[in-house]
Amino acid sequence: METRVLKFYSKESNMAAIHAIPGHFATSHSHINYYIDITSLKTRVREAKEIARVLCHKIGRLSYIDTIVCMDGTEIIGAFLAEEYEKGSFVSTNLHETIYVVEPELNSNQMLFRDNIKPCIEGKHVVLLSASTTTGKTIRRSLEGIRYYGGIVESVASVFSTVDKVDGMPVVTVFTAEDVPGYAAYTAEDCPFCKKGHKIEAMVNSFGYSKF
Repeated sequence: METRVLKFYSKESNMAAIHAIPGHFATSHSHINYYIDITSLKTRVREAKEIARVLCHKIGRLSYIDTIVCMDGTEIIGAFLAEEYEKGSFVSTNLHETIYVVEPELNSNQMLFRDNIKPCIEGKHVVLLSASTTTGKTIRRSLEGIRYYGGIVESVASVFSTVDKVDGMPVVTVFTAEDVPGYAAYTAEDCPFCKKGHKIEAMVNSFGYSKF
């Protein structure tokens, strides 16, 4: 599969790029014709820092920012995003005047914050950060989870997203489906590959892929 990798650069920066592999893949919610690989953006410090800079610019000034909740292994980007906000004049309710960067625990797709992490969420102004969004279902569950624990969601950001809004919340993103020519997502029932009898090549998510 790796021999088919295509590279697409961000419109905002030539220092950040996603890799796309064409084929027939299944996520937990849909079938897609490209696997979007953002591993390098999550693991290489220079690229993670650049993604954070672009996201900070696109999110813009927030009334308050206390916590960044990182999904899908985006903690490095989240830390640099917090740093970007702390470079300027940001307003926080945190007494120590710095931003929390946390990752939730997931149990059967349910978001869980242990007692030691709850103070980072309850009553705090939160930015939700994810890696890749195709249907918005994961973001919707995450919004519900943060609000359940008393968090106030100020912004939703995703490195790659095919949706621009979830439950009325705009999704700020660096890459969209338009950056990958021909990208498409389908329900399992409407998938043209399945209708033609083409087998699924791999199960994919924001962490990677597993071949069949």
